[in-house]
Amino acid sequence: MQGTDSSRTASHDRRTVTSWLLGTGVAASLASFFYPVARFLNPPQVAEAAVNEVDAGKVQDLKPNSGKIVKFGNKPALLVRVNDTEWKAFSAVCTHLNCTVQYQDARREIWCACHNGTYDLNGRVISGPPPKPLEELAVKFRGDEVVISRRA
Repeated sequence: MQGTDSSRTASHDRRTVTSWLLGTGVAASLASFFYPVARFLNPPQVAEAAVNEVDAGKVQDLKPNSGKIVKFGNKPALLVRVNDTEWKAFSAVCTHLNCTVQYQDARREIWCACHNGTYDLNGRVISGPPPKPLEELAVKFRGDEVVISRRA
């Protein structure tokens, strides 16, 4: 015995609803996977606070022929006390692959450990792969405080 038209229609309607529910579930599952991946690959733009100067510590904290890394906004800066009266500051971000550079007191030069790039105390490239010199920053004093700022 075959079903009536109304039972066929009801059966067809149930299949349509079931197919629609399954399709929606699969689409929602895929979206719940791909949305975080898309957000990871394309993060939202976040405005960075512009920093023009930072306190780098006290004059007596850094002995002659030594250097230290100082946070300059969201990037590091390198403060070098060359001798009793001469101070230098640079962006501590290597111009090759953005590694952090450091001061080598024995050789009196700035060195990038990533690919053995070296800079002189004027920020110019001496050797290695860096394509351009380090960005030089200004060093000022306020009493016994050392202040690093962007050059005007």
